Amino acid sequence: MSSSIPPAFRGRRAKIVALAVPVGLAGSLVVLPFAAQATPSPDAVIAEVFGGGGNSGATLTHDFIELGNAGGGAFDLTGWSVQYLSGSPTASSKWQVTPLTGAIPAGGSYLIEEGKGAGGDTALPTPDATGAIAMSASSGTVALVHSTTALTCLTAADCTADATVKDLVGFGTAVVRETTPATGAGNTTSVARNAALADTDNNSADFTGATPSPRNSAGAGGGSEPSPTPSPTSTTPGELRVHDIQGSSRLSPHAGSTVTDVPGVVTAVRATGSARGYWLQDPNPDKDPATSEAVFVFTGSATPQVKVGDSVLVSGKVTEYYPGGAAGGNQSVTELTGPTSTVLSSGNALPAAEVIDEKTLPEAYAPKVKGLNIEPLALKPKKFALDWLESREGMRVQVKDTRVVGASNAYGETWVTTKPKQNATPRGGTLYGSYSQPNSGRLLIASLTGEKAAANVGDTLTGATTGVLDYSNYGGYGLQSTTLGTVRSGGLKPEVARKAKADELAVATYNVENLDPTDPQAKFDRLAEGIVKNLASPDVVSLEEIQDNNGAKDDGTVAADKTLAQFIAAIKAQGGPTYDWRSVDPQDKVDGGEPGGNIRNVFLFNPRRVSFVDRPGGDATTATKVVKAPKADQKGKERGITLSVSPGRINPTADAWQNSRKPLVGEFTFRGEQVFVIGNHFNSKGGDQSLHSRFQPPVLGSETQRLAQAKEVNSFVTGLLSQDATAKVVVLGDLNDYPFSKPVAALTRGKVLTDLMDKLPKNERYSYVYDGNSQTLDHILVSPGVKKPDYDVVHINAEFADQASDHDPQVVRIR
Repeated sequence: MSSSIPPAFRGRRAKIVALAVPVGLAGSLVVLPFAAQATPSPDAVIAEVFGGGGNSGATLTHDFIELGNAGGGAFDLTGWSVQYLSGSPTASSKWQVTPLTGAIPAGGSYLIEEGKGAGGDTALPTPDATGAIAMSASSGTVALVHSTTALTCLTAADCTADATVKDLVGFGTAVVRETTPATGAGNTTSVARNAALADTDNNSADFTGATPSPRNSAGAGGGSEPSPTPSPTSTTPGELRVHDIQGSSRLSPHAGSTVTDVPGVVTAVRATGSARGYWLQDPNPDKDPATSEAVFVFTGSATPQVKVGDSVLVSGKVTEYYPGGAAGGNQSVTELTGPTSTVLSSGNALPAAEVIDEKTLPEAYAPKVKGLNIEPLALKPKKFALDWLESREGMRVQVKDTRVVGASNAYGETWVTTKPKQNATPRGGTLYGSYSQPNSGRLLIASLTGEKAAANVGDTLTGATTGVLDYSNYGGYGLQSTTLGTVRSGGLKPEVARKAKADELAVATYNVENLDPTDPQAKFDRLAEGIVKNLASPDVVSLEEIQDNNGAKDDGTVAADKTLAQFIAAIKAQGGPTYDWRSVDPQDKVDGGEPGGNIRNVFLFNPRRVSFVDRPGGDATTATKVVKAPKADQKGKERGITLSVSPGRINPTADAWQNSRKPLVGEFTFRGEQVFVIGNHFNSKGGDQSLHSRFQPPVLGSETQRLAQAKEVNSFVTGLLSQDATAKVVVLGDLNDYPFSKPVAALTRGKVLTDLMDKLPKNERYSYVYDGNSQTLDHILVSPGVKKPDYDVVHINAEFADQASDHDPQVVRIR
């Protein structure tokens, strides 16, 4: 599994409008919900796209497209249109057109209403233009076009070349997009550009999943219910307190209602990005441990006009926001949206931060109701860790001297454990050893100040780290720090495997994370160093995620000879052997992975140590089979079986491999002995509900396909061994699943294979770190004919902030 996961707690929605912010009486500041704060973009662009109108779970009745203009003057739309194309167009697909009139005001928005669904109960603000296009909620392309004639382009390259296309947004799995499509669209989520209307010609970078927030050229937005407008001179708290709004379950009992003059102290401010706002905490808590005393006040793209320590009265609409969209299964965050605020006083002391230590969070992680929604359940913070965290949502918390269990990412976000003895690994991590042990002590540390940590697993975040407790679709509950501790090194070093002896065949697996010639040479060099120095130049290396010769560019290229030539040269430059390689080019856009990248499995081998047995006829759709061998091979040695094609693929047209990588099978000869190697990269875990899901236990939707893939490989190996029980078979690669999973059990069924990961001490069984859990996705398995294999997971990446890949390689040495 390889992923460029967006950082936790990043912006999720963006709006561009210009409104004056009136200052009220002395000591009282009225904050309007939207204010111009972003650096203007030079011209008009598509600002937001929502195709879920009227769909299941949606509140808005219509789809919409919003344009933004941060320029200094109005943008005339006479003769312009917005157009829509399905995400997977065919030769007969047509663009649908909505003509536009009027103009986008300077610094403002322009709203186009499109098709209406059967559901929803909230109308859009009065649109500036109206069409009837029924857009997909999850995948499609929208273009801003200086013409009202339908476009004819059906590829990204052709649309880029069309001079009438001013801006283009592909989302989901759209074929037509700028660079890579935007992610996060769904029935209840739009894709929205950031507050600066940044346009880098990369939809995935410019847009994020968002709560739909349509706004028209008059500045009206947010649906049919107006924002509350309390008097700026009001100094009397309203009827409700924060704990009343939060309630004692995961959902507010006042969701959808407008509340007035809720009192509290501002404890933290998020002043950048498209998810700006501040946290409000009541310094006078109730006696119910299940009710949080804090709430996030969402101001959108407007910088909050309050400061930490301000005592305020806030009015707004109570909203349950689902990071990443409700369809993903995440829990919600209770928020006040469309807020107005009255500042009563400044410089107030903040409520004391609650310390989280090894005794704070319960060992049990979450209530389990057989995959059902736990939202309606009353919180039990003394029994379940997720309940404890939910009962402190938005509140000030603190950790001290915590061990790092997930290395810092590029944004300085770091996983720590508040339970240092919980399933500890020898190198300082926390082992994910079973579905029943998700490790309740894990906590993500992010930063509201811009200060970044740079920590490896086993380091310590010393001193006090203090901030507010937030929730994101990436990582779940985490501490947004206002004060960050200091990193103290634990001294972790990359491992180095021993070199194979003369009579040992060394076979390794390594996921090189979407490697292609568009990557910097430094990435090739780092990966090559891992092959030569840390893996000791294995005889055979089964690679996952080798991309075609131009990476994500989608122009029909499927060959990867340039990618492999560059990698082999980098290995040689590091002092390694001149490897040869074998692979089977996939069909274009058939094997999944990054769109346009055509990732595949590849064998590298050292021809001075091992020979590859070539048998012609292998291609993307031809299945290799086990057949009786000729009477003798080239050296005159009798063979019982061989492959019909080598390299070849296992049943590549089977449903199990739809939109997924096909296993690569090769026949090798080492010191006169025949060895079969099967390189794998099973489908990813994308789409599975997270450990912190509101559905417990989480639904593992992607497991079904991996189970089918495991059965295919098991069947192939079983058939091979039925013809030669002593055959030496090595099955290896990124299986995207755990040793205790159903797919791995299916792969080893009948004892035709042994998972070598199971031979390691329990606390060493990992090759990947995700959300602070040290876990196994990569495996090497061997048939009974492989006697006394010497196996090693070589930890060089997953535990380090500076990593060449997100996976650790593995090697087995066979005598």
